[in-house]
Amino acid sequence: MKAVILAAGEGVRLQPITSTRPKHLIKVGGKPILEYCLDAVKASGIEEALIVIHYMGEAIRQYFGDGKEFGLKIEYVEQKAVLGTGNAVSLVEPYVKDDFLMAYGDLLFSADAVKKVIGLYEKEKPAATMAVVSVKNTEDYGIVELENEKQVKRVVEKPKHDEAPSDLANAGIYVFSTEIFDKIRETSASARGEWEITDAVSQLLKKKTVLAVKVSQSDWVDIGRPWDLLEANRWALERMNHRVCGLVENGAYFVGPVSVAETARVRSGVYVEGPAFIGEECDIGPNCYIRPYTSVGKKVRIGNACEIKNSLIMDHAHIGHLSYVGDSVLGENCNLGAGTVMANYRLDGGTIKMAVRDRVVDSGRRKLGAVLGDGVKAGVNALFMPGVKVGCNSQVGPGVVVYRDVAADTIVLLKQNLEERKLGS
Repeated sequence: MKAVILAAGEGVRLQPITSTRPKHLIKVGGKPILEYCLDAVKASGIEEALIVIHYMGEAIRQYFGDGKEFGLKIEYVEQKAVLGTGNAVSLVEPYVKDDFLMAYGDLLFSADAVKKVIGLYEKEKPAATMAVVSVKNTEDYGIVELENEKQVKRVVEKPKHDEAPSDLANAGIYVFSTEIFDKIRETSASARGEWEITDAVSQLLKKKTVLAVKVSQSDWVDIGRPWDLLEANRWALERMNHRVCGLVENGAYFVGPVSVAETARVRSGVYVEGPAFIGEECDIGPNCYIRPYTSVGKKVRIGNACEIKNSLIMDHAHIGHLSYVGDSVLGENCNLGAGTVMANYRLDGGTIKMAVRDRVVDSGRRKLGAVLGDGVKAGVNALFMPGVKVGCNSQVGPGVVVYRDVAADTIVLLKQNLEERKLGS
């Protein structure tokens, strides 16, 4: 059985992080999201994968190559335009001669979840099997109605909570027979001009059996909005085999599972609470506090007396001394001046909202900091308020309080009204 992995989408809702990389190559716990997906596929016994690419597809090709390094044989199919999941699956028909696994490459899921979907298919031999997972917000997912516990009756796209037939969401992991290609041809484009795989599944349901298997919420993470990256990072760190390999000076102290790469340096006085990850050629400290669920990418410098909490720090970032970063995402090559604060808590204790695709969305989180695209620079004592986003290559001047989003390639400076007079006047 081959695996078909969909990795063509742009991930617009994750901007500014996806302005400079495909969503599938965002690293959590030191590895791209798509690599975790391929690891789960391999662990389920599959040896060949077809990856459907489009947005920055060449970056995905360069990273994974022919798959030999990852223990897989990988081929690529290019989707010329983003025309939906159904269209993406239709492109692999010339490469697939038998039943195949299909999964979305922008999710995190365990090998156990994949094995359950394959196992049910091999046992029952339906036209298709799919994974479903219990969710709170039905408005964000395709919701699956079952009968007799496992037989799919229908799929309803993004119903309101009081109109949802269940709380079971389509988890984006399927096994299909080759019949699915005929059913895709029977579908038509949606109002968005896209062909959806769920419409083809609905066509299958008219005459064929489609079965669903429930997977645990702990085995699956959807990554649709910027704060989901923090949950993805948590998921990765909790499953990592942690090892301390780098230079850890006397006086540094670790509590819980911590990974330190071989070429990293952790200076005296650094206190790290795991799970946490510190990547290659990092230089941390002295006298820093690295709190749980923090991932630090390659060649990151964190200066004296900084505190980093539940954050994702990407490669080549620099965090100046006396800074605080809470529940935040920093893109590559960000440079925070001394005393920068990325606040993560509202004064009134309410949940934090963030703009996502021109719509303000309640994250449901009481702790959420800022999201900075690649190359953002902040002057000394800059303050980022909870839930703000700053576009790539922007600059925030010394002492500025960033209380609303900043577009890419923008400089924000503080104007002062100064009074100067002679002493004694």
